[in-house]
Amino acid sequence: DTAAKHEPNQTQRQRQQLASIMMMMKKTYLRLLLLLGISRTARAWVHHTILPTIIHSNNHNNNRRRTAQPQLQNSYIDIDESAVRDVATFDEWAGTCGVQRSDGFRLTGDEDNNNMDVSVVTTEDLPAQSPVLFVPHEMILSARQSLLEIGQLNEAERRLVSANAAKHVPKFYLFLRILQEFEQGDASPWFPWFNALPRYYSNGASMTPFCFECLPPLAASLAMAERIKFIQFFQALKYVDFLSDEVKGSKELAKWAFAVVYTRGFGTPDGDFCVTPMADMFNHAAEPDVELTYDEDGNCCVYTVRDVPAGQPLCLQYADPTNPSFLFARYGFLDESCNASFCKIMIKQPSPQLVDLGYDHSRMLFTKDTGDVSPEVWDVLLYQILEAEDPAVQQQFYQAHMQGDDETKQAIHNHYFAQTSVALSNHVDTFLRELQVLQSKGAGKDVAEHPRLPLIMQHNEFVEETFLAVQSNLAQYAYA
Repeated sequence: DTAAKHEPNQTQRQRQQLASIMMMMKKTYLRLLLLLGISRTARAWVHHTILPTIIHSNNHNNNRRRTAQPQLQNSYIDIDESAVRDVATFDEWAGTCGVQRSDGFRLTGDEDNNNMDVSVVTTEDLPAQSPVLFVPHEMILSARQSLLEIGQLNEAERRLVSANAAKHVPKFYLFLRILQEFEQGDASPWFPWFNALPRYYSNGASMTPFCFECLPPLAASLAMAERIKFIQFFQALKYVDFLSDEVKGSKELAKWAFAVVYTRGFGTPDGDFCVTPMADMFNHAAEPDVELTYDEDGNCCVYTVRDVPAGQPLCLQYADPTNPSFLFARYGFLDESCNASFCKIMIKQPSPQLVDLGYDHSRMLFTKDTGDVSPEVWDVLLYQILEAEDPAVQQQFYQAHMQGDDETKQAIHNHYFAQTSVALSNHVDTFLRELQVLQSKGAGKDVAEHPRLPLIMQHNEFVEETFLAVQSNLAQYAYA
């Protein structure tokens, strides 16, 4: 009994000693960097000798603890959604670990709001193609490396494959690595980064079932897909033996780790998927300022893609900016910088001919400011109309499109313009009525119970503005 009583304290002391040793090694690493200057050769020597020793020391302790079923101590981060993000400590830690930044690179956040949103700005002018950020590969958490370090988990993989989630298996291992490092508390080398991450997310996985009822079909299906994917990951945790029961049983912790992977990770040219501390602090913009790449050694390098004046945020492009519904579902924000968005004409199984004509969420576009309609929308609508009215002309229209015969295409468009404009007007009018119903569902609901609801309402208003602009243009066609 006495031994059992003192074992937690002993374990805590061991973790504190390990953390102290690791911090001392990191400070030694920083001093070496300062002594060696900015020589690329010198940097490479330090990155391949000192920092790997720190990480290897931690991974050795990971392996020792895998079968020990560790209990959570008081040193892990607070994942409460209102917790303060410790950005200052993270910023210092990043420099200690070898992250290099351009002059003027700054992290900024709203301290009065617990640093809920942190972004990168430059205080100095940056010409195009300027290096902005370098993150050594030892700091990067990758799906491929996570699988190598954890080892293949056959039962968990079978569970995901049986749930039609085979393509998400690599990210599942990265998800496990995040949980594994979380469980180590401040003994993890990544603890300062974890403590600077958001706790509050508005992605699809974080939404309540009622949230999906208030979204248009495309946004709802995309958000629901994120939620289902999270549930599959959480259920697969029961087949993971190296995490404690406390960690595996916490749905809120799993939701946080899932969000870290899917909202802060990016694919690499060689097919891996990585979460890169510091590089994950760039916000999104439809017209990006910087581009993220990985060199042959796996280091993360960020460069400007255009001239950036001092005082401006530095932003990446996370995904296709013409599909704000995907950005909303995956990342949990509304990209109001995007002027064009999908027209919401949903075809469950488009034929190859419709795909050839341009049926794609990134091409079937409405423009918010002008109400313009992309040519692909008109082409797809006309092709569907001709299927019922005149299959021979439908085939002629398709062949003209494939052969680049714009004159024949335009002639057919002119002949059937009344039908296609009516069909498009009906679609727009119907969708706007559906939006009003969706908005009425959310009116007056308790935000404390559904905290993502205001963002959902904002999303719907953004879509409504776009459709109203298109509706106005179509009305002018009717009176022309």
